[in-house]
Order: sequence, then C-alpha cells, then structure tokens
Amino acid sequence: MSEHDEVVELAQRVLIGEMPETLRKVLASGEPTWTTEQLKEDFFLDGFFAPLVAVRRKSDGQRGTLMFSHQPRLYFRWEET
Repeated sequence: MSEHDEVVELAQRVLIGEMPETLRKVLASGEPTWTTEQLKEDFFLDGFFAPLVAVRRKSDGQRGTLMFSHQPRLYFRWEET
C-alpha cells in the first residue's frame, strides 16, 4: 500500500469514527438531511467513497458532496465542489 493510500484510509477511518457525533450535531442544528429516497429525488449519484458521496443537484446541476451515516441511513452536509 502506498503512502497516499494509507493517508486516504486513515482519513476515512477518522471521518467514519466521528460520524455519530457529527450526525448528532447536524440533527440538533436543523441542517438539511436526506433519506435514500429523498436523495434520489434531489440528486444524481456520481460515486461513493465512504463516508462521502459525490452528487449532482437535479435542480441546477451543481456538483458537490454529502456525508452519510449507516444507521440511520441519512445524507447530510451538502458541500458544493
């Protein structure tokens, strides 16, 4: 495994490890969240790289990312790219 791959894997583990607290903060703040069905209504899915998904917003074609949690399966933290 290359050094780059190790860094990416470590970043993934950190983000996934922080997911319960991140999701709690999102829900407490009232930030928008999407279920899988709502995600399909609002976005085209371009790819997964847990805990992120690359998407395009259907309303205007804007590309971005969302984070997601497994239990419950929610998508959140829209960020344009």
